[in-house]
Amino acid sequence: MRTCLVVDDSSVIRKVARRILEDLAFRIDEAEDGEKALEKCREDMPEVILLDWNMPVMDGFEFLQALRREPGGDKPTVVFCTTENDVGQIARAMHAGANEYIMKPFDREIVESKFQQVGLL
Repeated sequence: MRTCLVVDDSSVIRKVARRILEDLAFRIDEAEDGEKALEKCREDMPEVILLDWNMPVMDGFEFLQALRREPGGDKPTVVFCTTENDVGQIARAMHAGANEYIMKPFDREIVESKFQQVGLL
């Protein structure tokens, strides 16, 4: 079964993402900030990371930069999930190693479409 780490400080967003992704046959793990997500990646690198931008402790951008420096950190497909619609910020995330992005709020159709675009479904 494919694995996805959902990283978001909102428990509601994590719950919604979990339901959608479990229906798409992913095994889900969760983290509420980038620091905890990095610890989880060091223990067991997921295939996919659904990543929030704005979080306490370590934000999504800082996490992404740290992840890509980790052994095997180049492997996961990273999909940024954000309320930010600033093209410059999205470009910055893509340049740092994100594979795709999803705008909040999202639903199953949006997630499924983006995951198909990056070859996950």
